[in-house]
Amino acid sequence: MSENNTKTKQTAVSGTPASNATGQITQEQIARIKRMGKIKNAGGFAVRHIVLLFLAVVWLIPIAWLLLTSFSDYPGVNISHFFPEEYSLENYSKLFHPDTVAQFPRWFTNTLIIAIFSCIISSLIVLMTAYATSCMRFKGRKALMNVSVILNLFPGFLSMIAIYFILKTFNLTNSHIGLILVYSGSSALGYLIAKGFFDTVPVALREAAYLEGASEFTVFCKVVMPLSKPIIVYTVIDSFLKPWMDFIFARLILNSGVSKDWTVAIGLYNMLDRTLINKYFAQFCAGGVIVAIPISILFVIMQKFYVEGITGGSVKG
Repeated sequence: MSENNTKTKQTAVSGTPASNATGQITQEQIARIKRMGKIKNAGGFAVRHIVLLFLAVVWLIPIAWLLLTSFSDYPGVNISHFFPEEYSLENYSKLFHPDTVAQFPRWFTNTLIIAIFSCIISSLIVLMTAYATSCMRFKGRKALMNVSVILNLFPGFLSMIAIYFILKTFNLTNSHIGLILVYSGSSALGYLIAKGFFDTVPVALREAAYLEGASEFTVFCKVVMPLSKPIIVYTVIDSFLKPWMDFIFARLILNSGVSKDWTVAIGLYNMLDRTLINKYFAQFCAGGVIVAIPISILFVIMQKFYVEGITGGSVKG
């Protein structure tokens, strides 16, 4: 009797059901353990989703406000109402009817041209660098990879003053070509994920191509590239996003004050000047929505390949 009382007390204190006299756990005790496990799992599930819901709301509120303000009939900043009192498409219409301040079609064209050329050059450089470090063996390969990883630890903005004076020496400031060179010049340092993907391509395929007399360039173009569509998509999207969204380098290099040469980021930022904000803030919001549309469509279409590329490239390094 005293032993049973002791087991009962231990069960009450520890929360773990004690076995019966034969040392076996009964079905009732097993069911109790399962119920306790389900309650703990449900509690953890609820807490995680509440936190995620809170973060999602915090993240979505500014985007929702930006979108609603872009349809507002009031041109300035209206902080007294979250939802506009009247809705209008006038802000979008004004963006495509440029004036002396807002030249959105020209800015959009400049940004698109810079992003496309930077994307093409950067993608080629990244993929070729990744192929060289993954599939070729040469003296100094390991040292070069280590140096590139170390350099990648430092943000590119640390070098912007030096970059500016180099471009100024070659008369490439206030030039779209100079901006394209800046975006493309350091792209090779982002080779690591692509290299990890190329490491997963079977070596036997390349060796078979070599036996047939294929050159390194032929193997790269006709053997490795057709098997690497996910990482190509990832590299292209990543290379396009950087110039499309950049403000700091664009502002540094395109500093002449000639608005027709600006990118979208510089032009929209100029609308937030204190002398212009009460007239152009709603147009600024509309411009932000329009800029987000192309890259959102591109990401939705290529999402499957994008995820495969980034996960496949993370397997090896």
